[in-house]
Amino acid sequence: MRARLRDLTRNCATFAAKMDVFKQFRHAGCHILLPIDQRADWAFFAYGDDLEVQRVWAREQGMNARATAAEILKAQIEHHRTEVFYNQDTTGWSSDFIKNLPGCVKHTIAWHAAPLLNVRFSDYDLVVCNFPSVLASIAARGARTDYFFPGYDRELDPYAARQDRPIDVLFVGGYSRHHRQRAAVLEQVAALASSHNVVYHLDRSRLCRLAESPIGRLLPLADHRRPERIRSIAQTAVFGRDYYDVLGAAKIVLNGAIDMSGEDRGNMRCFEAMGAASLLLSDDGNYPEGMVDGETLVTYSSPDDAARQIRRLLDDPMRRAQIARAGHDMLTTRYSKEVQWKRFEALLASL
Repeated sequence: MRARLRDLTRNCATFAAKMDVFKQFRHAGCHILLPIDQRADWAFFAYGDDLEVQRVWAREQGMNARATAAEILKAQIEHHRTEVFYNQDTTGWSSDFIKNLPGCVKHTIAWHAAPLLNVRFSDYDLVVCNFPSVLASIAARGARTDYFFPGYDRELDPYAARQDRPIDVLFVGGYSRHHRQRAAVLEQVAALASSHNVVYHLDRSRLCRLAESPIGRLLPLADHRRPERIRSIAQTAVFGRDYYDVLGAAKIVLNGAIDMSGEDRGNMRCFEAMGAASLLLSDDGNYPEGMVDGETLVTYSSPDDAARQIRRLLDDPMRRAQIARAGHDMLTTRYSKEVQWKRFEALLASL
């Protein structure tokens, strides 16, 4: 993803121009809050761990060319007189950094919807996400938590309006045999490629790339190679608007939770697929309000069931389109950027 962004920002001379390209690219667009999206002059956004981009801002401000990412981000906070620091990268910033933010910062909020890892969540005033079980685990560590959710990215509107959808089944994301249920579903659905247009855009780890290379095949790395059935249809990973393009071309978007999520569902792909008016086919579990099996999405109970549901949905285009449209309409109202921002303001008021 960073290589793609660097290519897009190659001719951008200023920090503001680079950030504008990043916002236009729409990576994680459903997490961009409304004031940032509307370019409000009192809201500041930084892709803090991209040192190359951050140093453009540092040079513009006359800072030391060798300043660290943490030094630059603190300087940006001081320059902007930030009162609320909203961090969507809890693993990227140390406890010492969070505890020693500039004095202008009145509140710190973090989004975290992943394995807990080595993060001191109690350093934040509030930790949020839309996975209740993750919030419960964080609260057990002594942190204050509350429910928050992604918001519909209105930049998906033209993709949602697309009628010609040549891709029958799409999956975009990471593949790992460590996530056994998802891996089994992907392999089972890949078998449909002999009769349907099944497209996987997979993000490979370095070890996976090595294992699948000619040299890697001579090494004991079989556990890191993807099954042949998956490799035969896999394409390179896509992000941002490139991802939106393939979403808008898909009839069905396949989703599967990773093993750490328990029974909670509602990862970012749910919001993106429904936002593009593709039919979301996802695994059984506890979904956010409005995401209802058979009404706004379709769920499956096993790898075999996922393949069966795909065949049924492709054989019944009217039902498929009806559910996909209902999912899109629900998302644009219940999870709009305006609703998301009102919820964020309510969270702030509670501190």
